[in-house]
Amino acid sequence: MRIGLSGLGPNVDRIVAQAQQAEADGFTSLWYTSALQGDPLVAMAIAGRATSSIELGTAVLQSYPAHPVLQANRAASVAAAIGAPGRFTLGIGPAHAPMVEGGLGLSYATPGRHTEEYVQILAPLLRGEPVTFAGEEYRVEAAASALLGEINVPLLVAALAPRLLRVAGQHTAGTITWMGNAVAIRDHVAPRLRKAAANAGRPEPRIVVGLPVAVHDDVAEARTLAATQFVNYGILPNYRRLLDHGGLAGPGDAAIVGNEASVTAQIEELFEAGATDVWAAPFTVGADRSGSRARTRALLNELVRL
Repeated sequence: MRIGLSGLGPNVDRIVAQAQQAEADGFTSLWYTSALQGDPLVAMAIAGRATSSIELGTAVLQSYPAHPVLQANRAASVAAAIGAPGRFTLGIGPAHAPMVEGGLGLSYATPGRHTEEYVQILAPLLRGEPVTFAGEEYRVEAAASALLGEINVPLLVAALAPRLLRVAGQHTAGTITWMGNAVAIRDHVAPRLRKAAANAGRPEPRIVVGLPVAVHDDVAEARTLAATQFVNYGILPNYRRLLDHGGLAGPGDAAIVGNEASVTAQIEELFEAGATDVWAAPFTVGADRSGSRARTRALLNELVRL
């Protein structure tokens, strides 16, 4: 199974150590949020040079704070530092109104149009192509990056609604989701994304599905903790819509929890629904938190080798 983990660590040394251990354990990927270390790209580049095969991806970098040409150059720098094709994947998304308007003081009036234009500029730049683009949000004349050479950087879009699923299918390698269960992937994400890719003559897209995971016998306790720990994802409209597509009341219901057999079945269900990769975000439950964490990691170690 293609299973990755959340990229974590309070400092660069811990991030590198985690990447080395995850690679040794057979995990296919690590996924880093934009909040890690303020910006995860430098730590990812260092971790990439300290490992040899594991994929390192962003999940996700926000589009609004960085012009697409700057974003492409940043990605090219990381890919060049790692030095091998397919090791670095750039996941981007428009974030959410409270962050963009409240935090950055920018307009969030047209996130769909913004992201569609952003991707049409960014995707060819990541393929090492020059770009001439004139839209309503951006006007760009950009040369191809000399850093990329033969190192193609795959692009994923955090596509949760129909428009961005179409954009992801038409222009990118696929999507990366968070808080989407098997029902949402099967009925909402996969068919729209695949149709858009097929209509554009593109290869079968990747669907990287991110969810909290905990092996714990008391399911009610685990879901209660997940509901508290991940409460904000039930409030933000984009995630709320994806939870609704899955028929879920909130983040606690989206989490993958239960004993080893139950968690295995839930992860298998995600692949059956259309996931190409599962991004597991382990969280710990109960008084014996080290025991819960160890059980979760042990099971994921087994599953990644299947």
